[in-house]
Amino acid sequence: MQYDLAIIGAGWAGFNAALKAKQLGLKVVLIEKLELGGVCLNRGCIPTKTLLQSAKILSLIKKSAYFGIETTESKVNFARIQERKIQIITQLRQGMQFMLKGIDYLDADAQFISPQTLTAAGNNIDFKSAIIATGSKATELKGFEFNNTNILSSDQIIELPKIPDSLLIVGGGVIGCEFASLFSTLGSKVTISEKMPRLLPAEDLDISKKLENIFKKKGIKVLTGSDASKLPLNNFEKILICIGRKAVSQGIGLEKTGVKTENNRIITDDFLMTSGIYAAGDCTAGIMLAHFAAYQGTIAAENIAVGNKLNASGNTCVPNCIFTDPEIGSVGILDEEAKRRNISIEIRKFDFLASGMARIFDETDGFIKLVSDKNSGILLGASIIGPRATEIIATLTLAIKSKQTLDQLRNTIFAHPTLSEVLAEVLK
Repeated sequence: MQYDLAIIGAGWAGFNAALKAKQLGLKVVLIEKLELGGVCLNRGCIPTKTLLQSAKILSLIKKSAYFGIETTESKVNFARIQERKIQIITQLRQGMQFMLKGIDYLDADAQFISPQTLTAAGNNIDFKSAIIATGSKATELKGFEFNNTNILSSDQIIELPKIPDSLLIVGGGVIGCEFASLFSTLGSKVTISEKMPRLLPAEDLDISKKLENIFKKKGIKVLTGSDASKLPLNNFEKILICIGRKAVSQGIGLEKTGVKTENNRIITDDFLMTSGIYAAGDCTAGIMLAHFAAYQGTIAAENIAVGNKLNASGNTCVPNCIFTDPEIGSVGILDEEAKRRNISIEIRKFDFLASGMARIFDETDGFIKLVSDKNSGILLGASIIGPRATEIIATLTLAIKSKQTLDQLRNTIFAHPTLSEVLAEVLK
């Protein structure tokens, strides 16, 4: 059977590519050897945020008396938390399966046997176009190889049957900080070891400093400029390695296609094409975020259906969300990058301490920071640490994408009382 489009990998890139291709009238086969939804649904975004929400509820219960709600002592039922996680994953996967109506879905391993043919589930599949969306996996650290016993990857730690008494997290990036926030709230003694001089090296410096101070107040031990191998490792019940992710592209017969790779990363042009085949998502090792993978998958499908008219790699307005407590959101050009690029900028900040709704929530620890072009007034970037930062950042993403000026943003009416009012307050 010949398809207009064959897609290998049913994570966020492959799934969204399949939906867009179907919408545009293509006959599509989607092939996934593991679970529908990929890392995001099964081992990443959804399960971790489900666990974090339970931790958030616990932290609210602990201070409920401040709100005038008196409760008996709270108790963590970690088995029930894990059950809820599985339930949510299952429900979402069922929804995704329903959305694939009209698309042939194969639960199988796939390999190219030529540039126009692959084999899956014992059958040869001919195609006019193909998208590789094989995702990424956790990077191992020499001397700390994953054993699923005491040295864990981010995939493995979300399957723990009980909360560890002590946890060493090697890597203070996004994933490491989220798990630090989670397990500290649930009762673990958490230590973060980060080799760089600060947590979240890719984020705004002020945000990094603020989060480190908040973590220390919560009892999380933060070791920056640290070599984890020199720590007393026997003092920790579990060790979580969070030093990044690497592209997955091996084992699918790329040598039969002419597709070029570098350190497992599939090399594409601006239109996501590589030697006549397309690639999208983490396997291209660009911005490893689920929403960017979905965007790339959609772009790749459109390019196949209607021609090379869009440029996926040119979109730099990609929001980054970190689900620590408090949350962090950022988008666009931050002040350090602007200075490196010799852009004359203006910086504005507003503290959540002055927000009425933040006081109502009793979540005043944090701020919003805007970076604009000093000459044109155009908004270039934004960083937020505070309540609902991962939601508020969406408005600023749209503002930056549409090249709005501070005056245009200032003239926007935000509802009162809301957290989004900080977008108006920061401009006064």
